[in-house]
Amino acid sequence: MTDITLDRFDHVVLTVQDVAASSRFYESVLGMQKQTFEGNRVSLHFGQQKINLHPYPSPIANVAKEARPGTADLCFIAETPLPDVIAHLHACKIEIIQGPEERAGALGTINSVYFRDPDGNLIEVSNYVS
Repeated sequence: MTDITLDRFDHVVLTVQDVAASSRFYESVLGMQKQTFEGNRVSLHFGQQKINLHPYPSPIANVAKEARPGTADLCFIAETPLPDVIAHLHACKIEIIQGPEERAGALGTINSVYFRDPDGNLIEVSNYVS
């Protein structure tokens, strides 16, 4: 048994082909807030989390061993009801590739839709089923 107790993720990193295009996608489709920080790096903020965007190939030394665009699978829990999320995705001309359907979330059953970001990462947006 370990003495470490984790609370939550602080941030994740996405390796992307085009930081500007990815930033526009996550801002316009998922409502994230772009911030620029040290070294002109870009992060996308939502709730109490953030996603750092690293260009491919990355000039940053400390990255995943095989960091490549299109290798992530992310699930976001939305406060917005899923029918409204779906309507917004349609308005943004985002192709839903699967769902809505029920899945197992960290805290119980979720209802999810799936689509892809500009790099082909799988994006899942979900609501918990009450």
